[in-house]
Amino acid sequence: MTTTTTAAPNRSTARVAGVPALVSLFSFFYYFRHSDLLLYGDAVAHINIARRVFDSQTPGLWQLGTVWLPLPHLLMIPFLLFKTMWQSGAGGSIPSMIAYVAGVVGIFRLVRGGLASVVTEPRPVQAGHSPADPPRTAEIGAWVAALVYAANPNLMYMQSTAMTESLYLALFIWAVVHFAEFLRALHKNDAKKNAVRKNDGADRQTKALRTPLRRCAWCLAGAELTRYDGWFLAGVIGAAVAFIALWRWRNQSPDNRAVRRAAAKFLLAIAIAPALWLAYNGAIYGNALAFADGPYSAKAIEQRVGAPNPALHHPAIAALYFLKSAQLNMAEANWGRFWLAAALIALAIALWKLSTQSVSLLLLWVPLVFYALSIAYGSVPLHVHTWWPFVAFNQRYGLQLLPMFAVSAGVLAASVFLFVANGRHSGKLIAVILALVVASYAQVWKAGPECFVEAQKNWQMRNSLNSAVERVVVQLPPNSRYLMDLSEHVGIMEQAGIPLRQVINQENHRPWIHPTDPEGLWERALADPPRYVDFVIVFDGDAVDQAVNRTHLTELIQIHASGQPHARIYAPSAPNQSR
Repeated sequence: MTTTTTAAPNRSTARVAGVPALVSLFSFFYYFRHSDLLLYGDAVAHINIARRVFDSQTPGLWQLGTVWLPLPHLLMIPFLLFKTMWQSGAGGSIPSMIAYVAGVVGIFRLVRGGLASVVTEPRPVQAGHSPADPPRTAEIGAWVAALVYAANPNLMYMQSTAMTESLYLALFIWAVVHFAEFLRALHKNDAKKNAVRKNDGADRQTKALRTPLRRCAWCLAGAELTRYDGWFLAGVIGAAVAFIALWRWRNQSPDNRAVRRAAAKFLLAIAIAPALWLAYNGAIYGNALAFADGPYSAKAIEQRVGAPNPALHHPAIAALYFLKSAQLNMAEANWGRFWLAAALIALAIALWKLSTQSVSLLLLWVPLVFYALSIAYGSVPLHVHTWWPFVAFNQRYGLQLLPMFAVSAGVLAASVFLFVANGRHSGKLIAVILALVVASYAQVWKAGPECFVEAQKNWQMRNSLNSAVERVVVQLPPNSRYLMDLSEHVGIMEQAGIPLRQVINQENHRPWIHPTDPEGLWERALADPPRYVDFVIVFDGDAVDQAVNRTHLTELIQIHASGQPHARIYAPSAPNQSR
């Protein structure tokens, strides 16, 4: 195969980045125009966690909380400094949109690099056929994979929001890209190990091994600070790197020593991010595992809500639910089986013919194992509307297999071009593959993307109460101070445009003082509201309802919404004392 020049890949990368950038902007403005950016309650929570780091009675990094990992919120902060970006949710969308484009480019690079490295010799020309050009084969596979990833209707919606899926997927994809490049560099280096090389050549080879591994570590660290999926992924890739280093332990060649040093640095780097998060939880909340067993953890929420989990303690059933969710994110009805069958065929082809590409594909299946364990044992229920209990809940988890489906489609397209047709009919067969992709996604658009439909239902459940309270709040004096539990209803203040520094809430205390902090602002305001606030907003059963001293409060209004807890707004019955 002729070596491709640097210019050609750069032009391809520019093209593959330009198209999804336009798609991203179009999707964003479409959902922005229809006020759909904040349908998910989690999206509202994410932008407000980021906002309260600087807009709070007690600003600081401890406002990042304990359950959700901090990187998405830290990336949102610069875009949420402006009130309009905060109220609309657009400030939280920008990191997701950038990550979406990066994810598409990563898929393209992953497939093109993997295929170009395997197809190194022209195939024999059969009578009546033209030889398949290997660079063209890799480009075709890469473009098909990028199209499948970029055009997914569910991802197009999620990348328009402040949700973390788009960012995590980009980091996941690029971690696999750099790990695959490390393996290819290692293989190339081993192939030349008996050749006589000058010192500068050896240095270049060593750098070619270190650089992709270092970049992989950075991507994994980012993934570890975005979603807990990244911890599991880092463990899998870390185990692979450790195995490679141990395998080369007896051979004391300079190259192997370089690999071992790079592996040691890699393992240290991917251990730092979880260690920092554990240290943060331990220092601020007095419990390094507060994110896993604290009052806002998935375990505590499951105990309070009591949502059914049909796969509890059954990882095999959990895997089936996750696969069904992944299929529904790709297609409706039987089309989902088409995607799963195509993925299994692509994996078989990769294992049989494309050995280095198979490693990438296997890594892209890792979310299946993680979510099977999480759903079965980690208090993370997942429901699909086609199976019991016949509702959609956490449907977006299935998007974690989108990179696998995209790369599988690219492998199939390249395999058709290279191994099956190897001639003029290959174009027709690839056109058939693309037509199937378009038909599948068209069905998703017709029925409504699963993630978007679930988000709409999520919004409808909470909107009536939040909107009713918001209509009352905007009529109150603009500089008023409030006492309110923001854990479930922070969107009220955001939509009303009331800065969070005017709201004393459950985050305005010193969590490192245990078991309680009587001198904390939150505790003092609960004990004596008239001294600190102008109004108290209470929802049945929330933290304020359970702990506030109502002695000097007068109820102004009760707000009722069907199926929601009652809300009450109180005012001090005597003039406020000095604050």
